[in-house]
Formats: sequence, C-alpha cells, structure tokens
Amino acid sequence: MAEYANAIEIKGLTKKYDGFTLDDMSFNVPKGSIMGFVGQNGAGKSTTINTILNIIKPDSGTINIFGLDHIKDELRIKKDISAVFDELPFHEELNARQLDKVLRNIFDNWSSETFNGYLDRFALPSKKKFAKFSKGMKMKLQIAAALSHDAKLMIMDEATTGLDPVVRNEILDIFLEFLQDEDHSILMSSHITSDLEKIADSVTFIDKGKLLLTGYKDDILADHGIIKCTKNDYANLDKNDIISARITDFGAEAMISNRAACEKKYSGAVIDSATLEEIMLYYVNREKKEWS
Repeated sequence: MAEYANAIEIKGLTKKYDGFTLDDMSFNVPKGSIMGFVGQNGAGKSTTINTILNIIKPDSGTINIFGLDHIKDELRIKKDISAVFDELPFHEELNARQLDKVLRNIFDNWSSETFNGYLDRFALPSKKKFAKFSKGMKMKLQIAAALSHDAKLMIMDEATTGLDPVVRNEILDIFLEFLQDEDHSILMSSHITSDLEKIADSVTFIDKGKLLLTGYKDDILADHGIIKCTKNDYANLDKNDIISARITDFGAEAMISNRAACEKKYSGAVIDSATLEEIMLYYVNREKKEWS
C-alpha cells in the first residue's frame, strides 16, 4: 500500500435526502491519530460514516482511505478497516466461539488467539448467545472482533453511547493502546464530548449536515473561550467577535473563537476556557445568536 499522510481524506462530500443534506463536507483524519467526530443526533455523523464505508453512495465528492479511492479500491481497503456500530451487527443466535469461525473465513489476518485474549480481558463468555448479552457486553464483543484482524483504521459510530463510565474508560484505554502503532488511526463519532476530550487528537464538528469546525483539539480549545460579563458590558462587545451568547437574568456568557485577539481587545474582561461540549452548544445556537 502506498505511503499516505491521512488515513481518511474527504473532499466536497454531498448527499441529499428529502429534508436533509450532507453539504460539501471536507476534512482529513491524519494517520496515527484519533479524530473525534462531533455533532447532535441527526447532524449527519452516521450518513458521513456510512458513505466512508460505501454503504451509502454520495451524490458528489471524493473519499480516499489510505490514499486509495474508497469505491474503486473498496475490497482492498476494507481488509484494513474495522467498523464498530451502536447496534450489534452479528446474528444474535451466534456465540463468540461460532463468530470466531465465521470471521476466520472473512479476514485474511484474523487472529483467533487475539480474539480469545480480548474475550478473556473483557470477561465475555464464549458459549453464551449474543441475544443474552447486555449492551456493554455487545459493545465489548464488537471491539474484540474489531481489534483481532490487524486493522489499520477503526471507525466508530457512537460506540460508547449507553455504556457506564467504568466500561467507557476501559474501552478508551484500549483505543489508546491501539494507537501505539503509528500506522493505526481512529475516527470516532460521539456526542459524549468528555470521552473525546480525553483521547482525541483532532476534532470535527458538524451540525445540520454542515461542517462547523475541524482541526487539532488543543488548537480549537485554545482559540475558543467564554466571556462572562454583565448585560451592559455584553451590549458593548463587537458582535462580529461572538459565535453566540447565552443571556440570563444574571448576565451574559458569550463564546468567542479568537481568544488571543479578544484578550487584547477586551483587556478587562474575564475569558474562561471552553470545553468541547460548550463549543458545540454555542455553535449549534449560532443562528439565534442569543439564547437562554
């Protein structure tokens, strides 16, 4: 496989449905990194992921994976991809022992030893039908399978949703282990931004099918801030500096995206750091400009 800088390169991706358009989406997932793919439910995360996996055909735009065309080179690419979904994709009448036999015949690089090692690590029974697994067990099973065929790219669609914090932390640690190999990359969609704050190198925010922000997480967090002030002080702020503002009975909290410039411009103002969740919230409300 040719040398490549980005595990995924998306340019001008568009898909139109009745009532929803994934509109001119462009972003890259650098090789050897975790990208958090952030947005509300219905923002277009699953549509983007299903298009990357060639489950959905785009209306326009290009997707390269490992430097290869995701449609022309689909079979070659998919040997090196693992996808983990919110719902279990395996038949619920199967057990882990039977799944091992099935996947051994699908993936050239399948390792029963690795798979059984993860079953032991996750305390998953090998003879119990998946129908009797809890949600957490089903997610751990998918991740065990995803990590057992030497994939270079993991794509996860809301993989940690509905899991308790202990299980989520365990899974996040495993993702970081996976990234120890510099050829490995992860695209992880989630609306649990605290998970992404812990492990993501870069972040892409989308809303209503449109790209809002994409870049390195630390840069995005450094650039954004929240000015906390009285309503009178808020009235004197340049509205061009503000993404949106939360107005309450007690005052105003305004999100800015150029913290260094605003610290000079409003030298007396208190500018707090913003979390990924707050950044998403203020951008989602950008059309209202002011909200409570």
